[in-house]
Amino acid sequence: MHVSIEGGLCEALKRAKGLKCTAMQIFSRSPRNWKGLALKAQDIQEFKRERERLNIFPLVVHAPYLINLSSPDEGLYKKSIQSFVEDVETAGRIGAEYFVTHLGSHRGKGEAFGIKRFIAALNKIFEKISPSPMVLLETTAGSGDWLGYKFEHIRGILNGIKKKDHVGICFDTAHVYASGYDIKTKKGLNSTLKDFDKLVGLDKLKVVHLNDSKGPFGSKVDRHENIGKGYIGKPGIRLILTHPDLKELTFILETPKETPDADKKNLALVRKLAG
Repeated sequence: MHVSIEGGLCEALKRAKGLKCTAMQIFSRSPRNWKGLALKAQDIQEFKRERERLNIFPLVVHAPYLINLSSPDEGLYKKSIQSFVEDVETAGRIGAEYFVTHLGSHRGKGEAFGIKRFIAALNKIFEKISPSPMVLLETTAGSGDWLGYKFEHIRGILNGIKKKDHVGICFDTAHVYASGYDIKTKKGLNSTLKDFDKLVGLDKLKVVHLNDSKGPFGSKVDRHENIGKGYIGKPGIRLILTHPDLKELTFILETPKETPDADKKNLALVRKLAG
């Protein structure tokens, strides 16, 4: 489950363990501002010890929404690169296994421009640091000018990255469905994963963001829904959870938190559907 870091990193661990999670995701900083986390060495040591004790592995860290490594705006582009470097380094310090990022928006400059821009940014970042958490490129719904709603975008980026072993993929079910890949039927899911393997490689797939979709098929609407209440539905979610190419991966829920027991209900249903 994606859990809040309000109150500190160890509070996030308590939230995850309270939900009987074996893996968790947190934001690297507030998703909508540029202020980074101020972590003391003592806080990091305590977090690592507690995570080991609670046996929560892997830890996924998600980049904030403000970062845009495809931006044509030079000021935002440079700020995004610097913040990305800081956040990957922080994720490494706390022992995270994965760092998830969206592919950014080209802001009307065209997909080819955005992909080229993103490749250049990531290559610059990997020159500055050798990240201990693997950077995962997240599939997107395709709303606005965002990249990542086609597997071809990801393939293009991977082809341009110099240090390919530093990069993997995060597969968001709501995004993939809304972008126009039919993953709610057995035939559609098999076809989608076959295309993914051909263009990107299933070996690159490390984490699944398990979300139902509030947006209809192909709508490009980026809205997560509670498990079983969206357009993918319970049968589709069951197919995803039990598919032989996916079932051993790390699944993270980013479902709405509209009620205090929302996370608990979503997780209970997922466990039931997974058998």
